[in-house]
Amino acid sequence: MAIEAPLKTSPQARSAVERLVLEIRAMIDSEVLRVGDALPTERELCERFSTSRNTVREAMRMLKAYGVVDVRPKVGATIIDNRMARALDLFSFNTIEVSRKTFADIQGFRTLIEVNSVDAMFDKVTDDHLETLNAANSAMGSAETIAAASEADFNFHVGLVSILDNAALIEIYRIMKPVIIRIMEKGKSRQDFRTSTVEQHNSVVEALQMRDRISYQYSLQYHLNIGFNTFG
Repeated sequence: MAIEAPLKTSPQARSAVERLVLEIRAMIDSEVLRVGDALPTERELCERFSTSRNTVREAMRMLKAYGVVDVRPKVGATIIDNRMARALDLFSFNTIEVSRKTFADIQGFRTLIEVNSVDAMFDKVTDDHLETLNAANSAMGSAETIAAASEADFNFHVGLVSILDNAALIEIYRIMKPVIIRIMEKGKSRQDFRTSTVEQHNSVVEALQMRDRISYQYSLQYHLNIGFNTFG
């Protein structure tokens, strides 16, 4: 029985794999393949794209890592959709300390969404939204640990973003959740979250309810910036 040579790792080999990944993605789109559909066999892919078995196998590994396909022995490749889960893994920040620069970047992004979308929020906010925000704030005030308080704090801000009724923004916040939670936990380790953070949230909700643009933007911007000095 012939033994295949190890996969090449040269730039040329990597380029061939990357090209094949793009070609397979184009094939999925052009043939309107859906979640649960099977891809052609390894041999069929080799013939279709005039490439080697090693290149096909490496391309399948990449697509599997991206959460696009599931590859099983004797079954082959099946289309799945775990791309969001993969993105969450990549953005987990589990081993990275949140730096001052990371804090500034994340809070700057949140300012663009939460503070600068004030007019759209005023147009869309309902009593149900306000109730959700107050419930999250209440949960934070009664939390017994920093972790529980940070989870409630995150839910408060997702509640704000939810007012915009934009599913893509909610997904982005879900992806960013691990690093946002770390920022919140670090901030709460330096201040009494049961008073200061709850009061800041109350000011935001009150301004939102009153449609007071200046108070809303000032209160929320102050709240987002207050932890900056905790990051050295």
